Amino acid sequence: MNYEEAHFIYFSPTHTARAVGKAIVQGLGVGFEETDLTCQQLQGELLVDSKITVVAVPVYGGRVAETAMERLRGVYGRKSPVIPVVVYGNRDYEDALLELKDWCVDHGFIPFAGAAFIGEHSYSRADRPIAAGRPDEADLQLARTFGQKAGYLLKGLGTLEQWPSLEVRGHYPYKVKGPKTLQTPETMATLCTACGKCVKVCPVQAIRWEKPVVSDAVLCIKCCACVKQCPQQARIFETPYTDLLFKNFSARREPELFGLSDL
Repeated sequence: MNYEEAHFIYFSPTHTARAVGKAIVQGLGVGFEETDLTCQQLQGELLVDSKITVVAVPVYGGRVAETAMERLRGVYGRKSPVIPVVVYGNRDYEDALLELKDWCVDHGFIPFAGAAFIGEHSYSRADRPIAAGRPDEADLQLARTFGQKAGYLLKGLGTLEQWPSLEVRGHYPYKVKGPKTLQTPETMATLCTACGKCVKVCPVQAIRWEKPVVSDAVLCIKCCACVKQCPQQARIFETPYTDLLFKNFSARREPELFGLSDL
């Protein structure tokens, strides 16, 4: 096995999953390449042979984001060691980490460690912060330490064939999500300059480049990448769920780590 290289695969519209996953990879202390599935589909299949792999995705409603699962469809390992990582917005990740771990096994990877970290919720607003600024430096330092210890473990083992199955929190059958609500971020016409930033960062091409820009409610996945990255703050997304999250899930939660007994 080549444990001197890593492959980092992620879907991360608001960059939180990318930040956490990259910190873990940096902790491994090896060279790595990235596959960013946020705004593009794979062309064909991606086979990860013997490298250490880190897969990082966001949680939507207690499950792995549906678009992330779609983008990962063509990714396969060949008994490759993998660290599945989910990032959630301070409410709960429920079955998402188990779902991602199971995906790893089904696609030829060997999960040996896993983690659930917190990222700023897509619905977080300045007046109603929900895990604002997460992952913060404490989170990222923990992620780097986690990656470092995972790297030491792998190099000491040499093989994962006898390693016990990774146990993570979650239930199967996975949580059944409710029907999709057809709502999208809106544009404040007086602020929109039609710069096109929102069009470029939308992972599902749900925004039409007009003035003001318009979203397709059928395609929109409510990731709020367009809201958080608009240079004019012209995109807004108001939903009663924001108030509920702010009221009930504002207290700080800490990451959960699995597979390395001394962490």
